[in-house]
Formats: sequence, C-alpha cells, structure tokens
Amino acid sequence: MSGPRTQALPFSLSVTMASCPTAFFCNHAATAAPWSSSRTGTRRSFCRRSSVKTTINAKLDQKTSLQYKKLGDSDLVISEITLGTMTFGQQNTEKEAHEILSYAFENGINALDTSETHPFPMKKETQGSTDRFISSWLKSQPRDKVILATKVAGYSETASYLRDNATVLRVDAANIKESVEKSLKRLGTDYIDLIQIHWPDRYVPLFGAYSYDFSKWRPSVPFVEQLKAFQELIDEGMVRYIGVSTETSYGVMEFVHAAKVEGLPKIVSIQNRYSLLVRTRFEIDLVEVCHPKNCNIGLLAYSPLGGGTLTGKYIDINSEAAKKGRLNLLPAYMERYNKSIAREATIKYIETAKKHGLTLVQLALGFARDRPFVTSSIVGATSVNQLKEDIDAFLLTERPLPPEVVADIEDIFKSYKDPPMF
Repeated sequence: MSGPRTQALPFSLSVTMASCPTAFFCNHAATAAPWSSSRTGTRRSFCRRSSVKTTINAKLDQKTSLQYKKLGDSDLVISEITLGTMTFGQQNTEKEAHEILSYAFENGINALDTSETHPFPMKKETQGSTDRFISSWLKSQPRDKVILATKVAGYSETASYLRDNATVLRVDAANIKESVEKSLKRLGTDYIDLIQIHWPDRYVPLFGAYSYDFSKWRPSVPFVEQLKAFQELIDEGMVRYIGVSTETSYGVMEFVHAAKVEGLPKIVSIQNRYSLLVRTRFEIDLVEVCHPKNCNIGLLAYSPLGGGTLTGKYIDINSEAAKKGRLNLLPAYMERYNKSIAREATIKYIETAKKHGLTLVQLALGFARDRPFVTSSIVGATSVNQLKEDIDAFLLTERPLPPEVVADIEDIFKSYKDPPMF
C-alpha cells in the first residue's frame, strides 16, 4: 500500500496516559492502562504495561496531512477522519468499497468503522455484506496499520436474525460473545481494536424519539455484567478496547463507575451524532465526559454532514442526488427532515459558506474538525470523489476556522437549534 499510511505518522504529538485527579468516578489509571501486543497462536494476546509518556515526531506539514489524536485512555492514535462504511453492500459494490478504502488509507486515514448490523438500512438479506467487503480488502493490507472498529447491536425485538437462537437481542455475555465471534469471522481477522455497544440494552429514546417515556422503562442487563463480558473477550485477545454509541450521560457514567469500582475495562470512546445541525444535546451534556480532566472519553462524531443534508443536496428533494441519498433509503428519515426546519437552516449555512468563500462541506467539516472534544469524525462516502472532497475539506480549509466564520455559525445556531431529529 502506498501513500502516507506507510510513512511515520504525519504529526507531532506528546501522548500521555490521562488521569482524573478531580473526579472520583473517572480516576481510572489502574483500569485504563494501554496495551502492548504479541502473537500467540491464532489469537492476539494483549498484556498490560505501565503508563508511560511517549513522544511521536514527524516532519510532514499539518496543512497537507491529516492530524492524529489518542482515543480516550487507549493507546490507539487515530486519524481525525474515520472512514464510515455502512453503504458497502447496499449503495456500494465490493469493487467500489475497495476503491474507497484504498483511497482513504493512502491519504492518511487509519481507522474504519463498521457494525454487525451493516449495511444500512438494516436488512436480513444484506446483513454482513459490509464486513465481508472490508475483509476481502483487508487481506492485502498490513493488519496492524488499520484501526478496526465495529459494534454489537443493542436491545432489539426486530433484529433477532443477527443471532443463531434468539427472539430478542440483549447486551449480555452470550450475545456479546456471539456477536464478536461472528464479526471476527466475517472480517477475517483475529482481533478487533474497538468494539462498541451500538445502542443501549436499556430503554432510551432512539431513532427519532423526542423525549424519555417513563412508561417504557424495562429491566436491563446490569452495566457490570456487560463489562465483565467484554473483559473476557479482552483476556482472550479478541478485543482491545471497548466503547459505546448513541449513549446518554447516565449510561456513560454508570459504565465508568462500574469499571472503577469493579476493576473492569473502562470505555474509551463514545460514538454520537454531531454536526452543525445536531449539537445541543452533546454540547450541554455529554461533552463534559470528554474532557481529559474528567473522564477522557473520546468522541467519534458520526454524520458530521447531517446524513448528507450539509452537502446541500436535499435543498431540492426531487434532484437526482437527493433521490440517491440516505434520507430516501428510509421514508421516516425524509419525513422527519421535511417536517423540521432543517432545510431552512441548511440554506442559512450555505449563505454563510458562500459569504466566506467556502463550500457547505468545507464549513460543516471544518466546524466538526475544530471542536476540541471531537477525536475523530466518521465520514462516509459512496464514491472516491466524495471522499476526496471530504478529506480536502479537512486539509485545505483554514485551521481553525476564522473567528468571523465561527461567529456567523453561532448566529445561525441561535435561531436553528438542532432542527432535524434523525
């Protein structure tokens, strides 16, 4: 494989294990030690080593290379763009997927994100195609140069096809182990760098729900039990680190507290939606757990282009680009978009981008890139040209965005706070 991925990492970074002296629940140095690896048979075993300070230097100019950050308390040093892959097997053929993967890794991206539920939308007939496309590409790549993140499904009464013998999916030991073993087989690898709980086992308002419904509370798998299941997989060398996705501040802190009290693995990341159009919930609540002095949870911000909304293609919902877009794959998505003021907000952001000589994509990705609590933005693309535009937006848009651009963004935000509920 050619390009920056075969060179020294294009950044200068002092990597230090974070501790949380000001927070009891997040004072987790003992349970968050980094991992060193060695091969033993067909499995990879990971041995704890003491916390050390490591300085990594490189000479490449940050303006022409992606930047890299440590993911939470892990020793994973991740590119500021993570490649999202949920279109592989639905909107993209295997050949197209390989072209997109190769372009990504030849241009500095070193992480990809998948899930046992992919491709999107979830269907029994196509489930697993994304992983199989990744697997066939991964065979020709040096495995230790790829940060591979995937997910185990949360509670579901409709996706039992993901398991051999289940009527309801739960995040318990049996489901977690079966999920990981099947993911390893599909992906053709013997370890996963980051396994994430795709959505919680307990009831939380998801998939367009606007508020918490007390009547929907149900008993859930205890946080400690979930962590113990992951601990077993870490001990067996199947998994390196664990994280959560679509989680609440309550859930994050319960996981952190359980890890602290029981001496279990601490979550190192949270994957949540974050963009110009979806900010409020994270910025006034979950952002606090990302601070290095608190819990040091790394944010993997997915959908920084708002499901394609922030490319501008849905301004004309009858255009060919809109018809091929994600919002049209599920009628409920487009319905929520049409009933919101997302279109109106997007027009305002287009005007602001033009005012400052930017494209809407540059404005949106530059905004996500510059947020101090974002470790990496998960960017998906259905073509190499789309991915090139996204990478160029990170590299060529002034870093950070000028104060006057940020001020105009904030003015719009005051009038259009989180218009879509995707």
